[in-house]
Amino acid sequence: MTASEGFVAPARSGRPPCPGVPAGSSGTATTATAAMGPRRSAASSCGRLLLPLLLLGFSGFFQSYAVEVDIKDASNATCLYADWMMRFLIKYESNSGDYKTTTLNLSSSVTHNGSVCGNDTQAALVAVQFGEGHSWSINITKNNETYQGDFITLTYNTNDTAVFPDAKRKGPITVLVRDPSRPIQLNTVFVCHNSFVIEAENTTQIFWNVTMQAFVQNGTVSKKESRCPADTPTSEPTVPPTIANVTTASTTTLSPAPTTAPKPVENPVTGNYSLKSGNKTCFLATVGLQLNVSQEKPLLININPKTTVADGACGNTTATLKLNDGNSTLIGFTFAVKNTSASVQKFYLREVNVTLLNRLNGSVISSADNSNLSKWDAFLGSSYMCRKEQTLQINENVQVHTFNLWIQPFLVEANKFATAQECSLDDDSILIPIVVGAALAVLIAIIVVAYIIGRRKSYAGYQTL
Repeated sequence: MTASEGFVAPARSGRPPCPGVPAGSSGTATTATAAMGPRRSAASSCGRLLLPLLLLGFSGFFQSYAVEVDIKDASNATCLYADWMMRFLIKYESNSGDYKTTTLNLSSSVTHNGSVCGNDTQAALVAVQFGEGHSWSINITKNNETYQGDFITLTYNTNDTAVFPDAKRKGPITVLVRDPSRPIQLNTVFVCHNSFVIEAENTTQIFWNVTMQAFVQNGTVSKKESRCPADTPTSEPTVPPTIANVTTASTTTLSPAPTTAPKPVENPVTGNYSLKSGNKTCFLATVGLQLNVSQEKPLLININPKTTVADGACGNTTATLKLNDGNSTLIGFTFAVKNTSASVQKFYLREVNVTLLNRLNGSVISSADNSNLSKWDAFLGSSYMCRKEQTLQINENVQVHTFNLWIQPFLVEANKFATAQECSLDDDSILIPIVVGAALAVLIAIIVVAYIIGRRKSYAGYQTL
């Protein structure tokens, strides 16, 4: 059985087992085989590259390709089917020492060498290779009546100067991350039209329009679907309720203006987030988050903690908390340790980065980063607290507002916050003397003015004759 890659139109219905190369295309044929156990001595795979799609993002057009892989067993029956789109955001260091973020897209030529069906004892594998030495794969395991993605492996090659200009580190870099998706029942196809992301080690993997079924029974892809959380229908309006216009302006009025004032955007719900190193909690955070994004119109975006997943890493001198709202917003906070004296150390917020994604296709709408912050400092071993609203300026278009903040990125003990150092905004001990002093100053000023007026009236009765 041969596999063909070429520019062909999508053929969803019927899903032909291995479409040929259309006349006039420049596709090539490949074959992949692997041991399949006693009943399946070999496996061959076939896949094809679908028509390129132009995805419209905030900053311009992004070109990406949908990949369809139909893996066959020894009897030429479909054993694993996958059809999806993906893109990668990768942060890398340049020769000048600056960090840049680049977008890695699938190229017009994709191969799938090494993909195998899998069985009760061997994991299935979907592997694709593209561009100048880049590759991506996922292995899928079977457990009783379910199957589930196990590990996702991304290898990107910084020798590709078109994608990684002026990269300091040269050569292939591999990132391994566990697939967070839940188990899927056998004879059920996993479908996710909306975008979802996976972050690990300076990479953000974005997926959308995903259709996949492993361990296909009787060679036929099931019609029974298991939808991802992002596709779950709700009674909410199409526009996310956490996004609201800050201002509304119009130069032409065709109807009377509404008599009721626009409803103000409420403060965000406070969420609790934590990270673990092994079985021990190493990072604690409680915070309500709101983004202020100024694009064509100013937008306020409240982060919903019920749909937000925390990820990141703990270290001795740096710690990172990454929040993914599960649909369109990614926020990262990086903390560092500094020496204020020979024996005193403090931690502080060093960097914040924000990425907004298109909910429909996963393209990047906006990306902002500020790595020169020096906020939220507190003694190492303590926590930092600020109940009042604070504003972090990321760039000229993006701000992050925090509410009810309580955070400890280092030296967490017994899964509890240590003694908190409060911000100056919460320090009532300073505010009260200021208020009292201001009131006394006003009172003294009133007395002085009254005295001067009284003196002038007393002199008015003794004029010179």
